[in-house]
Amino acid sequence: MVSVGTSRRSRTTGTRLWAVVLCAVAFVALGWSVTRFGEPAPLRAWEAAWVNHSTLLAWWLTWACYAYVLGPIGLILLGAAWRYPQWRVRIVWSLVSLLLCWLLADLAQHLFDRPRRLDWVVKHETSFSYPSSHAAIATGFYGLWAWVVARSRLPSRVPIAVLLAFLVAGICWSRLALGAHYVTDLAGGVLLGAAVVFAGAGALRR
Repeated sequence: MVSVGTSRRSRTTGTRLWAVVLCAVAFVALGWSVTRFGEPAPLRAWEAAWVNHSTLLAWWLTWACYAYVLGPIGLILLGAAWRYPQWRVRIVWSLVSLLLCWLLADLAQHLFDRPRRLDWVVKHETSFSYPSSHAAIATGFYGLWAWVVARSRLPSRVPIAVLLAFLVAGICWSRLALGAHYVTDLAGGVLLGAAVVFAGAGALRR
């Protein structure tokens, strides 16, 4: 007879697999739609209203997904993995998720070949637009850590998880404030990052 625990784990694995598939299908469908038909007009007006607001704060937040910030964070996490073995799997998982989100977002940008917005401020980014690598990394790394911390036994897990969730939202907002991405680019990045997280969770459960 199959135990209750085994049955529950099977259902959880099945749910995560469906989440990966749904996120991946939605990601591809959205990318195909925006590259074929462009950004919906109602979203364009809303996006234009966000540009050049709290620009300095937006620039600081967007740094959180650049290599010169993520590199030191990665080294600190590797040091923590050596010091705290009980966190080792979660730390390695987060770093693998980070790299996958970064690489897959870059690959997808070249596949969809969507031009950037022209109403940029501070920095003119010339790489392709869909999906937003910042949104993918924010979801697949900082968002993953928000979920990991929330499920941990750390005494301050709730405020830390909330701060990390706000950081994810802030990074996505910063890309609008700097005119670097469309809303649909951010949605695509979130879908990609979520697919990587769900896939990683399923692999670790196995």
